[in-house]
Amino acid sequence: MKLPAHDAAARQDPAQPPAAHHDPENTGYRVQLPRQTLGPLRQVIRRLLLALLVMVATVLIVYADRGGYHDNADGEVDFLDAVYYSTVTLSTTGYGDIVPYSDGARLSNVLLVTPLRVLFLIILVGTTLEVLTERTREQWRLTRWRSALRDHTVVVGFGTKGRSAVQTICATGLSKERVVVVDPSPKAIESAIGHGFAGVVGDATRSDVLLRAEIEKARQIIIATQRDDTAVLVTLTARQLNRAANIVAAVREEENAPLLRQSGADSVITSASAAGRLLGLSVLSPSAGTVMEDLIQQGSGLDIVERPVVKAEVGKSVRDTDDLVVSVLRGHRLLGYDDPEASPLKATDRLITICLLYTSL
Repeated sequence: MKLPAHDAAARQDPAQPPAAHHDPENTGYRVQLPRQTLGPLRQVIRRLLLALLVMVATVLIVYADRGGYHDNADGEVDFLDAVYYSTVTLSTTGYGDIVPYSDGARLSNVLLVTPLRVLFLIILVGTTLEVLTERTREQWRLTRWRSALRDHTVVVGFGTKGRSAVQTICATGLSKERVVVVDPSPKAIESAIGHGFAGVVGDATRSDVLLRAEIEKARQIIIATQRDDTAVLVTLTARQLNRAANIVAAVREEENAPLLRQSGADSVITSASAAGRLLGLSVLSPSAGTVMEDLIQQGSGLDIVERPVVKAEVGKSVRDTDDLVVSVLRGHRLLGYDDPEASPLKATDRLITICLLYTSL
């Protein structure tokens, strides 16, 4: 099924050439891992300073031993001649008008000037060497990343919803190394990499793009695309590639939620309706709206936590627990705290509670 060309979650960035989205082998979309590198200007300045330092060192060596050099023009070597000799020597031009003739000068050329010449050439061709080294290092990092990645979280769409979802799960203790972001926009992926996440540039409705994110080994998948039809296609593709993952998807229209559940989503959040309810609650009671917003922000104030039933709570009523229980998850059934079937608690139950601070269980 082909998506509309205007779909923000499936289109390519017009400022980015298509070839830049693929691996050199043209076998799929590029995976980008977070890294810390110097900016281009700082790299150029650093190399220029290194080259200048090598030049100054060579000039000082030649000038200190100027008595052992012969200038065909006047027979003597002054400071300008030392600078001139150092320049043509480091650039391997070698006109031969100034030559070392004493044993000391020739020995210093062998032991000092020649290594400096090699270092100067390495600095000059450093860009090419760095590209080759960077490619090798990047391939090694990707290979190690793929082999070590297990039970991670894949986030499709790094817009407002996707970023908020990632911030929430990371606030509960999830490591950034276990989050992979998929988005068709290179700018969005650059933003994700800047936050420390791995990124894949591409259309998530394509199975080869999701496979680049190692989705078949993911534990949970968050789908936060801009359009509902895109979310449906991504959910279908993700569920086909991973039958066991927990898939949570967001839709704008509530009428599309059943379609997403049929496509394989375990949980569906209607963003427009949820925002509207929060707005309405805030109008009726601003304080209640503030409390609800605090509840959905992990790590700040009140948190909603899902935890197992501890041994001391087995057989007790929901109201007898130390925490404020909102619901009881029994198997695939979600029971309200006031449901008669919620009590007594069983060892296999899980409790949805409200606590002051999140603690990893």
